[in-house]
Amino acid sequence: MDAYILARALHVLAVVHWIGGVSMVTLVILPGLRQIAPDQRLDLFERIEGRFGAQARISTLLAGLSGFWMLHETGWGRLLDGANWWLVLMVVVWAIFTVILFVAEPLFLHAWFHRRASRAPEATFALILRMHRVLLALSAVAVGAGVVGAHGGL
Repeated sequence: MDAYILARALHVLAVVHWIGGVSMVTLVILPGLRQIAPDQRLDLFERIEGRFGAQARISTLLAGLSGFWMLHETGWGRLLDGANWWLVLMVVVWAIFTVILFVAEPLFLHAWFHRRASRAPEATFALILRMHRVLLALSAVAVGAGVVGAHGGL
């Protein structure tokens, strides 16, 4: 089997796990946490998010490595072609999540969230839900455009 096909399969599997998890957190877990008492909400969210966060780091790493390898094989110049805007969008979405997962969260985001949620749980969870919705919408556009673009439809 061709190495490019294997890279694409790994890329798709990584993206499905990563964005599927973001979808689960955004559409199921965060709204469900609103039904739980505020004093229990933060602990439960951190336990769930902590388990998925570790998995998301692996998925984003695999998506990035496979995606950049495919770009290397097909030519980095594709990013400069306006017809391949969907490639740029995929890289931007990947970069946002990578910065959040590998830089912002360990350095300051986790502590900021914990402090804010302790003081104002309702407002904090509403903000986190809005941020997740924006990231999920952007991710959905990138995934859809990536599938269509990879098959020559854009």
